Formats: sequence, C-alpha cells, structure tokens
Amino acid sequence: MKTVLITGCSSGFGLDTARLFLDRGWKVIATMRSPRIDLLPVSDKLVVLPLDVTSDESVRNAVEAAGPIDVLVNNAGIGWLNALEGTPIDVARSLFETNTLGTMRMISAVLPQFRGRKAGLVINVTSSVTMKPLPLLSAYTASKAAVNAFTDSLALELAPFGISIRIVLPGAAPETSFGSTAFSRLEENGGFPAPYAEFAKGVIAAMRASGAPKTCSSDVAEAVWRAATDPSAPMRIPAGADAVALDR
Repeated sequence: MKTVLITGCSSGFGLDTARLFLDRGWKVIATMRSPRIDLLPVSDKLVVLPLDVTSDESVRNAVEAAGPIDVLVNNAGIGWLNALEGTPIDVARSLFETNTLGTMRMISAVLPQFRGRKAGLVINVTSSVTMKPLPLLSAYTASKAAVNAFTDSLALELAPFGISIRIVLPGAAPETSFGSTAFSRLEENGGFPAPYAEFAKGVIAAMRASGAPKTCSSDVAEAVWRAATDPSAPMRIPAGADAVALDR
C-alpha cells in the first residue's frame, strides 16, 4: 500500500484529494493546522496530523510522525486579492511564507527519506493564475509563480536520485472557501485603496458575472491522482475546465 502526505486538508482541494486517495486504497496522512478527524471517513488507512507549514518545528514533527511516505502533495496555501498599493508588506511576506517557503520547507523535510530509497514523488499545487495575468492578484501570483520556477529547477536536482516532481495548476474554484477567505483578509487590511476602488469593483463584477467554465475540487483531486499514478503525466497538469482552456 502506498502512502501520501497531503498538506492543507481542512477544506477544498486538500480535503477532496485526501478523500479520493482514501477511496482508492492509499494510506493517507492528512495534515491541517487544527486537526479535525470528523472531516474524513473513519479508516485504518487514515492518519490526521497537525501541521503549520510556516514552522520548522511543526514540519519536522509532522514528517517524523508520518513515517515513510511515497508521495508528498504540497497543497496548503493562502489567498490574497488587492492592488499592490493595498498589499502591506507583512501580507506579501505571509503569502510567500506559506505558499512558497512552506512548500520548500516540506520538500526539504522529506528529501532525506526519498534520497535514501532513490524513489519518491513531490506534487506542488500552484494556480492557473500563473498561466494568464489577472489584475489584483499580483502578490498572490508572484508567490505561486515562484513555486513553478522553483519546481522546474528542483526537478533537475532530484532526477539523479530517482525523485520525481510535478505541478498541478487549478483554475478558479468558487465552490471552495478560498475566495471568501481572501475577501475576509482584504477587509481586515482596509479593503481596496481609494484610487483603485472603481477599477476593483469592475474586476470583481466581471469575475462574478463570468459564465466561463470553472474548476471543482474534484477536478484538482483527479489531477493530483493522475500526477501520483500516471508515469506518463506531463510535468504541469492543469486542473479544471478553465485551467485546461488556458493550457491549449
């Protein structure tokens, strides 16, 4: 039985990915900041662990408690929506600390066991916003684009050790709490700067009115499954109809 460790399993993509891997017979190490065993089906193949990817100690403890794994899925992340002038440096720093450095921290923690076995797979969940520029997402996009570039280079470092790495790029997923969380953080930090208010209003209205295809959490879970189980899968896998359309 193979084992996957997934970060950010309290909701959305991470939760649905954990459910899918459980349903398909894998042992799942589901991690989240505040563990809740009621979110997933009771199973002897499930372990729920606390994890804060911004903490060296938390990462070290979680990886030690998990034991040997075959696949690491870096899904934990936070969102942000605002103009650059409305983005405090502390907020930008928090985006990179979680989305970018948290991913690096997790990979560094599992590499010794992967190198020792000369086997292992890392899957980094980033975003389709890195495929097409969008307004009011500059800081968030930067934190995810950094992971893409980092992954491309890291793949070359890990290949001699038999370790593979892939990227899953989800599209917009209105059914998840990602958007509402981003808007909550926006309000906590003073909202849009006055000079951008009308522009931002139009951007948000266009986003909400768009009838274009969107992404479901199940799309992302299936893309992660493909990355984990299909040796012929490409390095970058778009997830969701809108992300797939951007990849054409």
